[in-house]
Amino acid sequence: MDALSGSLSLRSYGASPGSHSHAHFQILLGLSGALELEIEGRGLRVGPGGGCVIAPGDRHDFASARGSLCLVLDSSHPDWARSIARSASHATLPAPALPLVRYLATALQQGHPLAQAHGPALLREAWLAAGDPHAPAAVTTSAARRRPIDWMALEQWAAQQWHTPLTVADLAQRVHLSPSQFAARCRDDRGVSAMAWLRGLRLEQARLLRDSGLAVAEVARRTGYRSPSALTAALRRAGR
Repeated sequence: MDALSGSLSLRSYGASPGSHSHAHFQILLGLSGALELEIEGRGLRVGPGGGCVIAPGDRHDFASARGSLCLVLDSSHPDWARSIARSASHATLPAPALPLVRYLATALQQGHPLAQAHGPALLREAWLAAGDPHAPAAVTTSAARRRPIDWMALEQWAAQQWHTPLTVADLAQRVHLSPSQFAARCRDDRGVSAMAWLRGLRLEQARLLRDSGLAVAEVARRTGYRSPSALTAALRRAGR
């Protein structure tokens, strides 16, 4: 591992392998599922769009009851110590960083060398900018006072509804907002429209099921696509 640039990998998590530590920073960025961690006695959860920084020497244990996929950066770059110092070791990534994380995950799967060459520096810049007190504010004062949406819980609920034609109104009702309020919050918090967010979740679940070896027809049935060809077309449009 290059001490400064670090090394990127995609890792699937399941049952706990037991606690351990390492001599470098480890940055976990959630792609799907929920990863439960205990770091030096502190409990954390990393879901899609979230992440955490594990400091060198910190003993940690992790487990995911239903499986979790993370983009993992192992790095010894000293800049990561800044995130620990300002208590930003666990955070929701800013909306502009989410497409970067997803792109790097796809690029690694496809073996693109530039993802490994430049991805660590780009991720470091995105993470540290998110907690920089001198960076431009991401939300207005009134937006900061809004009741937060538990996006991970909403994603888990939606995952049980793939067989139904979910609408923005269904999602809004689940979090006790009007459709227009939910649409605005989704764009503010996730960086995409509400239906684009939902389509992305559905497509990611379909991709994971396909990667597990399930037939296209069965994946389409489980994830609510009207036909195997519709699923195939959606995967092709997404470049997956």
